[in-house]
Amino acid sequence: MTLQQLKYAITVADNQSMNEAAKELFISQPSLSNAMKELEKEIGISIFTRSNKGITISSDGAEFLGYARQVVEQASLLEEKYLGKSPAKIKFSVSTQHYSFAVNAFVDLISAYDAEHYDFMLRETRTYEIIEDVKNLTSEVGILYLNEFNRKVILKMLKENNLEFQELFTAEPHVFVGRNNPLVTKKKITLEDLEDYPCLSFEQGDYNSFYFAEEILSTLPHKKSIKVSDRATLFNLLIGLNGYTLCSGVISEELNGKDIIALPLDVEGEQMCIGYVTHKNATLSRFGEMYIEKLKAAVAME
Repeated sequence: MTLQQLKYAITVADNQSMNEAAKELFISQPSLSNAMKELEKEIGISIFTRSNKGITISSDGAEFLGYARQVVEQASLLEEKYLGKSPAKIKFSVSTQHYSFAVNAFVDLISAYDAEHYDFMLRETRTYEIIEDVKNLTSEVGILYLNEFNRKVILKMLKENNLEFQELFTAEPHVFVGRNNPLVTKKKITLEDLEDYPCLSFEQGDYNSFYFAEEILSTLPHKKSIKVSDRATLFNLLIGLNGYTLCSGVISEELNGKDIIALPLDVEGEQMCIGYVTHKNATLSRFGEMYIEKLKAAVAME
C-alpha cells in the first residue's frame, strides 16, 4: 500500500467516477482502475462497488477511506514542515438543509483554518441528497431535522446506509415572515391566521415525499403554495408576496438582515429535532471534527 494509492482512492471517492478521477489525476482510466484493483487485493476488501450506473463506496470502503484521508493529510503536513513543499489543497464538504447556523459554522471553520489553499464545499440541498452525499462520503457531515412524523422513515433510511444521527437541539415550530407582513403584530400565529397567505417551501426534486420535506406539517393542504430551491429566493418571496414558511425559528440577523421575522406557531405536539449525520464506518477528518464543534457553538449563540 502506497501513499499514491491512497490519494488515488480518495480522488475516485470524491469524483464518484473512475473516469473523472483519472482526468483529475492526469493518468489513464485503465491505469487508475488497475491501481485500485491492486490496492483492494492487497488490503482484502472492496473499496468500491462497481455497476453499470457507476461506482459507489462500500461499507468497508467508507471505513478505509476515513483512515486514508487522515494518513494523506498527515503526510501532507510532514512534507510541508520538513521538505518545504507547498501546502496541499485540503478538501472538506458539508451537505445541509437550509439553516443559517450551518452557514455560520462554516464561516467560523474557514476563519479558524485561515489557509492559503483549500477546497471546501457547502451544499444547501435536498433531504435525500444530503443522505446520499454522506453515504457516498461526498460530504463528511450532513444536517437535517427529525420530528414525530418523519423520524421512523428517516432513521430507517440512515440505518440502511450505515449513517447515524446526533441531535444538536430541539426547536419549537415557528413561522418566518417578512417584516412588513400584517402578521408581525401577533405574538403567536395560528394555522387559521396563515390561510390566505402564500406558503413557501423547499422543493425536493424526484424525492418530493412528505417525509423528506424540510418543513413541518408537510401534509397540510394550502390554498396558495410556492416551492423554491434556494434560501435567497424564499426570503425574497416572503418579503415580496407577504408569504410565510414553517420553520425552526432559528435565523442569523448577521447573514440574513433584519427583514425576516420569526414568530411562534401555535400548534400542539410539534417539535423539530435538528442534528447532524455522519457515516458510521468513516473516521471524521480534523475539519469534520472542527466543523461539528463550530456547529455546536453556533447553535449555542442563536
